Amino acid sequence: MNHNSLDQEEDEKYFDETERANFIKVISSFKNYKRNCMARIDQRLCFLTTLPLRQQQMLEKYKKTLNASKQCVEQNQRIIEKFLSGVDSLFVNSKNDIVEPEEILKIADPDNDKVIITLKQIVRDWTDLGAAERDQSYKPILDELTQYFDINSMDRNQYKVLVPGAGLARLVYEISLRGFYCEGNEFSLFMLIASNFLLNRCLMNNSHEFFPYCHNFMNNLNRQDPLLSCNFPDVSPFQNPPRGEMNMIAGDFIQVYGQSSQFNEWDCVATCFFIDCANNIVDVIEIIHKLLKPGGIWINLGPLLYHFCDMPNELSIEPSYEDIRSIIQTVGFDYIKEDKNVSTKYSQNELSMARLEYSSVFFVVKKK
Repeated sequence: MNHNSLDQEEDEKYFDETERANFIKVISSFKNYKRNCMARIDQRLCFLTTLPLRQQQMLEKYKKTLNASKQCVEQNQRIIEKFLSGVDSLFVNSKNDIVEPEEILKIADPDNDKVIITLKQIVRDWTDLGAAERDQSYKPILDELTQYFDINSMDRNQYKVLVPGAGLARLVYEISLRGFYCEGNEFSLFMLIASNFLLNRCLMNNSHEFFPYCHNFMNNLNRQDPLLSCNFPDVSPFQNPPRGEMNMIAGDFIQVYGQSSQFNEWDCVATCFFIDCANNIVDVIEIIHKLLKPGGIWINLGPLLYHFCDMPNELSIEPSYEDIRSIIQTVGFDYIKEDKNVSTKYSQNELSMARLEYSSVFFVVKKK
């Protein structure tokens, strides 16, 4: 075996071990959700006991809300356990060498915030409460797709659409529902585990109840607001199967598609709140251009949050949209449509006293 083969073998071993460690941490975060949330609630309940008796009496209803939120956390953990059922065979053939119980317990710092983000993402993508946000973010993309490709005259799976940063795959489902072949790509294991459950094991509409805001201790107008329950999925892909084929690919977009044999294979790439997720946005633009067939279109909607900006141990560039627009044209796209002021929210709690709204850019460009 030559030296280069040894280096490659070591690299593959490193990446296998890194991916396995990441997988274990994600499972640990899900498993420890209840414990971490209960600790936060108990911290507040303990502080209450140190207050003067007259103040404790004034805060009796607040205390009841905290105790009620414990029951919400319990229900959420039951839902999470359903996510995890059988997930050890989701990415590998053998489940015995992926996660042992003692490995989960060894994780010192599970990422509870990402579990909570995943629960809130379910509201956005798979509940009636998220319909307004989906109309803001997904409807412009879907409308453009159906108009450009004339779905009334096309054959099933005639056109291939790629959705990088697919999250919980609602946009992927909606595109395939309209008869397109649609492939979603997602890096986050939190999203992949939850989307696997949503797409493959939710057999009926609104069959699961959960409490996505029971962790919200701030900006509650009414004491019942954090106890709001939701049911998901509003539409079961099992009960309402898509007309086109649907597929999900795990991994980093640049790594999975950057050396792709699928160059010049896609009729459309649809990105929603995605292009600012890379360290180098120019890589994303160039890869999308390579993936599209000549004459293929790229539909984009979203802001420029730049996820790696000022993140410790990460390098990042953050060009303005004016710069990005010029780069898109230089790479080889022509603009067909553009709107620089599309009001969009992202996973916002409509009951909260604090709500963020983006002024997003929507564009459609065509590969020359």
